[in-house]
Amino acid sequence: MGDRAIEPEFLLFVQHGWADDNRAMLDLAKRLVTDITPIIAPDLGFIQTWLKIDPLIDNVEAIASAHLAPYPSTPIRIIGHSMGGLIWLEVLRRHPEWRSRVHSLVLVGSPVGGSDLSRLIDPLGMGIGIAADLGVSRVHLAEAIAKEIPTLIIAGDVGYGTDGTVPTACMRFAHAQYVCLPGVSHSALRNHPTVAATIRDFWVDTTIGETILDNDIIRRLRAAPGMTDGHCGDFPRATTIMTLANGGTVRLYDDAFGIDRVFLACPEGKCLYAGYVGWFHTQDLQEALEDIKQAYAVGVG
Repeated sequence: MGDRAIEPEFLLFVQHGWADDNRAMLDLAKRLVTDITPIIAPDLGFIQTWLKIDPLIDNVEAIASAHLAPYPSTPIRIIGHSMGGLIWLEVLRRHPEWRSRVHSLVLVGSPVGGSDLSRLIDPLGMGIGIAADLGVSRVHLAEAIAKEIPTLIIAGDVGYGTDGTVPTACMRFAHAQYVCLPGVSHSALRNHPTVAATIRDFWVDTTIGETILDNDIIRRLRAAPGMTDGHCGDFPRATTIMTLANGGTVRLYDDAFGIDRVFLACPEGKCLYAGYVGWFHTQDLQEALEDIKQAYAVGVG
């Protein structure tokens, strides 16, 4: 019979994010599988995660290729925390042929829409370290992948629609399932027991949580030049500028720094999306709002 190892049920890839190592993600992985399931948890190096993302993607791609080669038909499951989720989106961009064998993709606190903190560090897109890479929106890529691979977004919310590091609006994209854990911070998401329980549930039933539907108004807002996904802390102070045909509203708030913050609310008044533009893009936002008004509004103010 030879010495060939028994093929495992699946391979589990877990990836840590920025300013981190692989220990917390290894702990999370061990909560999820038995000792016979291969866990691949690359440690990319704390310092390296502050530099550029492409070498990190190259590293994860090479490690994944080496582990997949002996098991050409074994399904894989992927979990990425924060930047680790972005790295795997880019790996799957490079390898669409791998997507058919991916059982599930779980993004935990990943700034798919582009990190607002990174855009503050590199507002002009000058390529300042990892900030330039984390500030990029990967929504279109994530949506395309979620159409092919069952995808779960796990977010934390410590208040005002943020996990303390990443706004929940930045994590959301169409065609994925979404679960938000109140009171859980960005760092705690790495190996929180509720995160592990949610992932186990998703592996059994990939329809759990909220199904994020494609929303044309959110898409139009995100497409406005200079738009950054933000938190909903100023939502209660925002003024309704238009009422939509479905009963929802678009609201605007000009904060103390002259930053235009825009919100989309559902008919029940809950904030569905929050974003903002800086001074240079105020006119771009007004043009986007005018287009939305022409297409969807039944009332103004």
